[in-house]
Parts: sequence; structure tokens; C-alpha cells
Amino acid sequence: MRSTQNRNQPDQQILVVGAGPAGLTAASALAETGFSVVILEKDAEYVGGIARTVRYKGFRFDIGGHRFFSKSDEITAWWHARMGKDFIKVRRMSRIFYRGRFFDYPLKAWNALAGLGVWTSVLCVLSYILAKIFPTPENSFSDWVANRFGKRLFKIFFESYTEKVWGVPCSQISADWAAQRIRGLSLSRAVWHAICPPRNRAQKAPIKTLTEEFNYPRLGPGMMWEKTRDDIQELGGRIRMGTEITAFQWSGNRVESATTTDQWGETETMQAGQFIVSMPLRDCVMAFHPPLSESVRQAADKLKYRDFITVALMVGKKDIFPDNWIYVHDPSVKIGRIQNFNNWSSEMVPGEGVTCLGLEYFCFVGDELWRMPDEDLVALAKREIAKLGLAAEKDIDDGCVVRMEKAYPLYYPGYEEDVSIIRSALEAFENFQVIGRNGMHKYNNQDHSMMTALLAARRLTGEKRNPWNVNIDAEYHEEQSAINATSK
Repeated sequence: MRSTQNRNQPDQQILVVGAGPAGLTAASALAETGFSVVILEKDAEYVGGIARTVRYKGFRFDIGGHRFFSKSDEITAWWHARMGKDFIKVRRMSRIFYRGRFFDYPLKAWNALAGLGVWTSVLCVLSYILAKIFPTPENSFSDWVANRFGKRLFKIFFESYTEKVWGVPCSQISADWAAQRIRGLSLSRAVWHAICPPRNRAQKAPIKTLTEEFNYPRLGPGMMWEKTRDDIQELGGRIRMGTEITAFQWSGNRVESATTTDQWGETETMQAGQFIVSMPLRDCVMAFHPPLSESVRQAADKLKYRDFITVALMVGKKDIFPDNWIYVHDPSVKIGRIQNFNNWSSEMVPGEGVTCLGLEYFCFVGDELWRMPDEDLVALAKREIAKLGLAAEKDIDDGCVVRMEKAYPLYYPGYEEDVSIIRSALEAFENFQVIGRNGMHKYNNQDHSMMTALLAARRLTGEKRNPWNVNIDAEYHEEQSAINATSK
């Protein structure tokens, strides 16, 4: 039975900032326990954050692409409980486009070396051997990858795409990002697995990989988070769209209230007993009033983010290419990645004979791409997709542009120390927690963001596990045992 004892008083309600996967997961857990929950979401229309699904003239598309998979049985069960039969299985196919050729992704050694040609392949192998004999100290992303693949393969398959994504040289990206996102990969391991595919000991069968298939809501990831929003509201929780935080008022070791501004410019001060916040960590720190210490503000001011533009193209043809998405390593175009949403779910398009492509451009707020008018971005996307030979301009009927600020927290060298300084300051407040990717400045996945939210919510019912300690285990991103995969 839900207990509501005095929890509807303003100083007893829980204020959740952000209606992305983390915020909605926390709010759902709290509403189910009987707490009075208010969610504030900056966007006036969509919930889901970067995991939203945008609707345009009957077409649906993601901000990026969002597979649903997790090592956590709890998270997997959470997803299935909400989607039921609306959760579909999707066969995964993704490739790298480089110099007019396609390469398998995740990288398969034989496919990569065969596609590069004999001479380049020989040089790549020699470069790899040299890296094994004379490894370099791992101070940056480039060091980490070169030690495992050799400098030549690093330059071919990692450098150009990574620098497109982050907008800075690989030498200025922390090795911690590589260790988190591509841990466990190496050229020798890839070759060995190509010769002797790993098998499940009990069944003596090849290990099932998460590259083969994944779960996906039939109408896109936004369907998951819209259903979660509706569930919260049915339990009495409230959500205020188009509302952002402009200040957190605090005294001693407690945050007492938050000042908000809505989409019409109206301001309000809201009291709450607890605050669970998934807004970007830099903005969070700067919103405290009185200001936090100078060292904490300086650390927050150094936090960096990468922003993101999706140009959705509506093409009057079907079966354009078989991939769910393609990584574009060709430096002659600005596109970083291309999604084919028909291949995620046929229900993402309004009918037969059409395709929705999502062309992803990585940028910084205020740079040339970000400031480009929508019609110019659509024209650029048309030219580039045609240049790559993936669709003809004459077949493209329409286009739509979506900009997403702070899509990715940037792991610059030294970011860990800055985050640590901020964490220590915020943990001094007994009723304030940060969660999720941007809230904790951790480039984690959807399931990790959700787990930080669940732990934050459970701390209010007496559990002591710290959301900061949620493990970011990248190893399972591409591989998991057949037993675990089939038991969920």
C-alpha cells in the first residue's frame, strides 16, 4: 500500500530536475513508493532528453540511436514491464564508411585488413608489433588506442571519427574515455576471436553477442519515456514542461528551494525536502545561491560538453542500405554518423516506399554548424549523403533539423579532478543528489543513468548505496554470454 503520510507538504515533496531517462526513472521509483514528486523539464514538448523520439509529418526519429540492452536484470525487467509487446527485437548491423568502402563494426580483423589492401595491411601489422614492443605512456585517447591497435590502424579507424565527434585532437581527450568505451578490445584479441570464436562452456556454442540484436520500442525510445511519464502522473506525480532551474537557494548543509523560469518567462520559487538533479553538472553548480566556493565554481567552469545536430532526411525510396547506422570516417564530409530509422522499426515511417535517415553532426554551440540556418543544414545533408553515394538528392523529399545542447560530457585530461572537487562540495548537502550522464558528467549509457537514479531514489528510503559508485562497465557493450542474453 502506498503511504502518503505528510509527504504532500511542500517541504516534504521531492523535486526532480530533468525528464530524461535518469530523472524519470528516479521519479517513477519515488512515486511508486508514495512520495510526492514534481518533475521539472526544460523542453516544452518532449520528455526523454537525448533519448526522446521526435515526430515530424508522420515520421519518427531519434536524437542519435538508442539500443536497449543491459547486464542488469533489474533494468531489463524494468524496460519490459513498461513496453510489453511494444518492445521489439531488432537485428543489428553497423559499419564504418572509409575511403569509399564499408568495414564491419565492431571491427573484425580479417575484414578490416582485407579491405585496406595488402600493403596497408602489412604496415598496420608492423605498426601493431612496434606498439607491443615499445608502448607509450597512456596519457590520452590516442596513446590508449595506439597501444592496442598500432598507430596506423588508430589513424585509419579511430582518429578522424573521434575528432569529428569531440572537436578536439585525440591527444586532448582523456585515456579514461577509451578505457570506458572500448575496454577489452585489441588487435590480437580480434584476430584470435576470428580464428577461434569464443564459446559458452556449458553449451559449447558460440557466445551470443549484443551486436546481433537488441531491444527497441516499436515507436522509438521516446515511447518508453512517454509511458513512464504517464505512469508517474497516474500515481499522482506532477511534471512541468518548459520549466528550467535558474537558482538553488541553500543554507548550512541543506538546499531549501529552487527558483524556476517557465517558457513564458514567469518565475517561481519552489520548496522541497529533497532534490534529485540530472541537469548538466556545470549549470547545476553555477545555479547555487549564495555561490559555492571559488574552487568549486572554477572546476565547474572547466567542464566541457559536445553538442549535436540531427538532420532528418525523408527519402522517397526504401531499402537504401541495410545498416541500422553507419559511422562516417571520411574526412571530406562533416557527417559523423548516419541512422536508417526504417531498420530500427518499420513503424518509424508513415508508410511503404519511404525512408527516414538521420544525419548526425557534432559541433559546439555557437560554431559555424550550430549557427547555420535549418534550410542550409538540410541542403548540406543532401549534398553529403549524395557525395557518399548513399542516396540521390532528387529522391530526398523533405528535411527536419533538431539541435541538442550538451549531448556528450567531454573527457578532457584532468576532468576527473574537477568532477571530484564538485562531487565533494555537493555531497556536503544532505538533501541534494545528482544523477545521470550530464548530472554526474559521466559518459554512461541509458541503463547506467537509470541505475544511478534508482540508487538515488532508494537512499530516501534508507538504502546507503551511492549513485556515484555505479560501475560503468563497457565490456558488455558488444559481448555477453548466451545464457544471460536468453534468460532476460
